[in-house]
Amino acid sequence: MSRTGKKPITVPAGVTASVEGGQISVKGPKGTLTMPTADDISYEVGDGTITVKPANDTKRAKAFWGMQRTLVQNLVTGVSEGFSKKLLITGVGYRANAQGKKLKLQLGYSHDVDLDVPEGVEVKTPDQTTVEISGNDKQKVGQFAAEIRRWRKPEPYKGKGIKYEGEFIFRKEGKKK
Repeated sequence: MSRTGKKPITVPAGVTASVEGGQISVKGPKGTLTMPTADDISYEVGDGTITVKPANDTKRAKAFWGMQRTLVQNLVTGVSEGFSKKLLITGVGYRANAQGKKLKLQLGYSHDVDLDVPEGVEVKTPDQTTVEISGNDKQKVGQFAAEIRRWRKPEPYKGKGIKYEGEFIFRKEGKKK
């Protein structure tokens, strides 16, 4: 039995959900998101709630139950509140600048790193060492944040690099003489 799967998903005011044609679609103030439904899972849209249950008693249905409920919850949260990640850049000369649909990073390489911002994701740079990524699709926001971080992961000696806000970097002591 899935503890996560048992919980019904509450749909806030201003958000509508529907299941039709093998897809679940959720519409809200921040846009519309759709997701294909799993065959082994049944989705019921009620009055202000969505319930996710296994359609049969197979091992696959039980395994997918909690995950599918979480994915539907992410759709509802995305169209009502949205998701955001904040990256902090540490290092001398390291900086970021958002220019429309491009993000320009200067990370100590001999060249600037230009990244195209994916569709449905918004990037802001309030200052040169902070990058704020927001959007209604949790997977796209997290993936783009990971792609930015991949260019210069934080190193353990001086802590230079790109890290998530609130992330702890284990610091090491330097070499002794």
